[in-house]
Amino acid sequence: MRGEFVDVGGARLYYYAAGTRGAGEPLVLIHGCLTSSHLWSCVVPCLPEGHRTVVVDLLGHGRSDPPSGHPLTARAHAKRLVRLLDALCIDRACLVGHGFGATVANLVATDDSARASRLCFVNATLRAGRSWSLLRGARYVPTPLLLSAVRSRIRRGYVNAERANRSLEHYLRPFATPEGHTVLGAQLAALPNDENLAACLTKPTALVAGENDPFESVVTARAVQALNPSATLDVLSDAHYSPEESPERVAQVITQLLER
Repeated sequence: MRGEFVDVGGARLYYYAAGTRGAGEPLVLIHGCLTSSHLWSCVVPCLPEGHRTVVVDLLGHGRSDPPSGHPLTARAHAKRLVRLLDALCIDRACLVGHGFGATVANLVATDDSARASRLCFVNATLRAGRSWSLLRGARYVPTPLLLSAVRSRIRRGYVNAERANRSLEHYLRPFATPEGHTVLGAQLAALPNDENLAACLTKPTALVAGENDPFESVVTARAVQALNPSATLDVLSDAHYSPEESPERVAQVITQLLER
């Protein structure tokens, strides 16, 4: 496993490569809002061999650069992801997105259909802005109070409180500085109120939902599946952060998608 930074239009994205190259199509794992590539750390070892795997930190998250004026909308993240894939000479890949990352993956496939071979939406956030609505205008809230509110909101998405606390240390570290506070407010303000993940459901698609997800109900996931009955839906017994709490099951869903 190796990690490095790639310049994509004046901003550096961090990614790490895992897996083993082979005949299988590459996998690209995209985390959600205010998390990082750490989200996938327990999924990656469970993925099938023969697939190059790229795990990225979106701009302003994890080890990637602060945005420094670059937009943080879902479409802006999607465009930067395409530039990263171009730099890595990846023309086509299975895109796996969690939460807000599912929106980013969907926009990549919408804007360039040939780029995505398959789609996997894990705990997909269809109403990102509404989910964070109470904090979207919080850029003027002092850093400790804002971080406390974000911490409380993210923690609600876990069943295992100990795991939540460990992960929060990874996720919130970039936002604890004055510059990070600005990034945090900018990302929350840039979240969309609504996204339609059905746009690319003509591709082989797998959906994963959490039975106890406080942000997106299973009913919503079933409504998305109904738009394309060939899409699979796996309902897990956890909450919003299934890649951390059920990594083997999430990896199994991805594996089965690759076999379709």
